[in-house]
Amino acid sequence: MFTGIVTTVGSVESVEPCGERMHARIVCSMPVDEIAVGASIACSGPCLTVAECGTAAGKSWFEVDLGAETLARTTARHWRAGKRLNLERSLRAGDELGGHVVTGHIDGVAKILGVDAFDGMKRFAIEAPPHLSRFVAVKGSVSLDGTSLTVNEVKADCFSILLIPHTLAVTTWDERQAGDEVNLEVDLMARYAARLLELD
Repeated sequence: MFTGIVTTVGSVESVEPCGERMHARIVCSMPVDEIAVGASIACSGPCLTVAECGTAAGKSWFEVDLGAETLARTTARHWRAGKRLNLERSLRAGDELGGHVVTGHIDGVAKILGVDAFDGMKRFAIEAPPHLSRFVAVKGSVSLDGTSLTVNEVKADCFSILLIPHTLAVTTWDERQAGDEVNLEVDLMARYAARLLELD
């Protein structure tokens, strides 16, 4: 379980195809004693399990395996060396829930339609896949590339989000441009509410 509050930004050091899965090494500034084999780390959205970890050249690293389902549903299939990622360790008992409840189970890939920069902030216009847009509501929460964000406006399959200077500084969002794809996880409560309505 996560909050969508990014802990740090890391980068992909290497990727290796292994049949239907992919093996990746990610380097970051996270203290290695806060990374454990078997632990879960959200990597720009997807919850991935640490397979190995260590330090090299003054940086921590950890390795993960990405299965066929993760590669099919997320932008991880495009990972290359140098790709920067929003990282968040899993929530621990007693931690502050500063964002919203995020599972790290990506629902689909959304697309950035436009970026409007002003006053040090940026407004992003996002297009959700049609089957997921019904879960997006004004003032509701979404997780995009592992970042908990508030929906400002919704029009059909499109919605907008506003990122303040702090969020732009501590995540990869300042690099994002129109045409980029981002990992979308809809609000957990919205998903369950829709399922309950289907059962009525």
